[in-house]
Amino acid sequence: MNIHIPTPLRAYTGGLETVSIPGATVTEVFQQLTITYPELKQHLFTAEGKLRSFVNVYLNDDDIRYLENKEATTVQSSDELTIIPSIAGGSSANASYNDLCPANC
Repeated sequence: MNIHIPTPLRAYTGGLETVSIPGATVTEVFQQLTITYPELKQHLFTAEGKLRSFVNVYLNDDDIRYLENKEATTVQSSDELTIIPSIAGGSSANASYNDLCPANC
């Protein structure tokens, strides 16, 4: 199955945007992914082996957190996984609206 790798993690896949990894379940695919690209493991999983809370994974168009079997969901070779890291940000207390939106949003 194809796994779409987000830009910040592509350094650990040799720059590849998409990798093809076999497996029967989401868990198996991730296990094989981290065997093939071991540096990804620390960025995707906790020391206890749980998917990090800020890593969102979609099986085709479905967030795996909301699937009945979550990571144990069966996958097909034609399916696609997309890894999307959560992005947090903030604003400067001194920033004005014009600083944040200079083009007259």
